[in-house]
Amino acid sequence: MSEEILTASAESEETVLENPVDETAANEAVVSDEKAEEAEAPAETMADYEDAITASMKPIHEGDILSGTIIGVSDEELTIDLGIYTDGVIRLEDASDDPSFTFRDMEVGQEISATVIRRDNAQGRIQLSLKAAAAVLGWERLLQLEKDQSNIKVKISEAVKSGVTTFVEGIRGFIPASKLSLNYVENLDEYVGKEIEVRVITADPEEKRLVLSAKDILREKEEEERKTRISNIEVGLVTEGKVESLMPYGAFVDLGNGLSGLVHVSQISQQRIKHPGAVLKEGQTVKVKITAVKDGKISLSMKALEDVAATEIEEEVFEMPETEEATTTLASLFKNIRL
Repeated sequence: MSEEILTASAESEETVLENPVDETAANEAVVSDEKAEEAEAPAETMADYEDAITASMKPIHEGDILSGTIIGVSDEELTIDLGIYTDGVIRLEDASDDPSFTFRDMEVGQEISATVIRRDNAQGRIQLSLKAAAAVLGWERLLQLEKDQSNIKVKISEAVKSGVTTFVEGIRGFIPASKLSLNYVENLDEYVGKEIEVRVITADPEEKRLVLSAKDILREKEEEERKTRISNIEVGLVTEGKVESLMPYGAFVDLGNGLSGLVHVSQISQQRIKHPGAVLKEGQTVKVKITAVKDGKISLSMKALEDVAATEIEEEVFEMPETEEATTTLASLFKNIRL
């Protein structure tokens, strides 16, 4: 058994000797490849680092607004890479006046701008404030939102007298109760914690006054939905509705589903009337026929239904079978009458 092992070992040594590895040649090949890569890559110069050097040497003053990238997030602070000699830090108390604000929505890699409130804190970092930046950048964005009439989503913070409050760009805004819904809002507390879509209607940096409205957006959406429903209405359709208001020129009838139409005074009755109130009352259920849909307005008629009914009665009275005589004598009318 030992002879077999020795024989195998000898054969292995012969194989190694027959295929020796040229370490010097391999090293020279690696060096050659590295030199080739260096030759292909453009040579770096001081100009390539000019921006970074300039930024790092730029003097920092309190009140400056700096931009950077978030590189650290915790419950208490954000760490910001400012691209200069040190990092910046934003404490939670310097982030927002909103008591419900947290850093949970902040992410590493997110770009952010903040105001310098201390050039060198105890850890040698620059202390920054989102609140102070909002006083400048926030109002700039709010003014642009007001100009563009853009829609934004906000979360209601609290209910106050005659309205609710929210925060936009770290700035406290007010939504009057009259601008919160299309209808009267009895309980404002029901809106606390809800997200709604609003539009800036007043942004005044000098007075620090921000007023928002949800009603304008809701009204526009309702009008769009109404147009869609109207487009599906068929002229000639007979339906029921409820009289919602009486005017000298006619009656408005609620057809349901947010739609209403006008029955002109001349289309209310076969008889000539001076005022719709002569034959109709508010809240009364009536049957109407849709006679026209134009420019988003629905025209109705009650008279048209009376005309149809009269025509049907007339046809029923005068339409006789062909086998029956169309004349009647006085004798036949009185033959069954006993005196």
